Amino acid sequence: MLNQKTILITGGTGSFGTAFTEYVLTHYKPKKIIIYSRDEYKQFLMAEKLREYKDSLRFFIGDVRDRDRLYRAFGGVDYVIHAAALKQVPACEYNPIEAVRTNINGAMNIIDAALDCGVKKVVALSTDKAVNPINLYGGTKLVSDKLFIAANAYSGEKDVRFSIVRYGNVAGSRGSVIPFFKKIIGAGEKVLPITDYRMTRFWISLEEGVQLVIKALEEAKGGETFISKIPSFKITDLAEAMAPECSGKEVGIREGEKLHEIMVTREDSAMTYEYEKHFIIYPHYNWWEESRILPGGKKVEDGFEYSSGTNQEWLSVERLRELLKNMEQEK
Repeated sequence: MLNQKTILITGGTGSFGTAFTEYVLTHYKPKKIIIYSRDEYKQFLMAEKLREYKDSLRFFIGDVRDRDRLYRAFGGVDYVIHAAALKQVPACEYNPIEAVRTNINGAMNIIDAALDCGVKKVVALSTDKAVNPINLYGGTKLVSDKLFIAANAYSGEKDVRFSIVRYGNVAGSRGSVIPFFKKIIGAGEKVLPITDYRMTRFWISLEEGVQLVIKALEEAKGGETFISKIPSFKITDLAEAMAPECSGKEVGIREGEKLHEIMVTREDSAMTYEYEKHFIIYPHYNWWEESRILPGGKKVEDGFEYSSGTNQEWLSVERLRELLKNMEQEK
């Protein structure tokens, strides 16, 4: 479905944007991929890395806060992947207005531009931190998610659909604990700081994140939140897998941090359906019709919760070592 289509990725030079671009260029024949981001140097590096695909790539310097620039960039675009955001929790806490301007106002600008410029589908990347948020980043992403879902009610006769893809920190990305541990191990330290020995997280690779977005592009009818079924791991097991010679030291949970990642709340269970490899939370609004529920799913039981702490699938220390080794080989 991506062949001969024009795709725009906001925040396109980030970990996800780069992986998504490489995947699409390898598996499809898009008419054009537009990388929309603020950092010209990262755009230069990405252009050099993907030089063999230069005829299919365009680079727009722009900010999602800039409504006029978005309108210019969205001309002729079929699909938009919205990955741009201020994500660093302490930075958002210290600069709350900046987080609002990018994560909320930017989302509004994306929606308006998509509605007015003839875009067919928008998939916005969300985060587990938007679920029962306890920090400003999570709060702004919750509002962003609500905006994108509600945007389907404003499309009228326009053929545009908005959906959400939700996952936690991608394994090995800048926001995950893996590069943090690697830096400490590389410095020769023998103690790894662990915020809380009980802490758990979901494991999702960049490729799995890309595949979920592709699924949303293929299947979304508007308003869905797609969530992958993925394994959990204990932070203590990850530390052992990365450095069995190191000991762990509990340093206390940080402000705005949770013990477990939650992707589906008990309150969401009323409109959540389970599929073979993912869950979908459907909207619960009077404008949304249940005839849009995708086939092949089964409604979860009332009170169901999808949490990294109560997940049915877990990664052992040995399996974590295998996955970490594979990550290094793929670089």
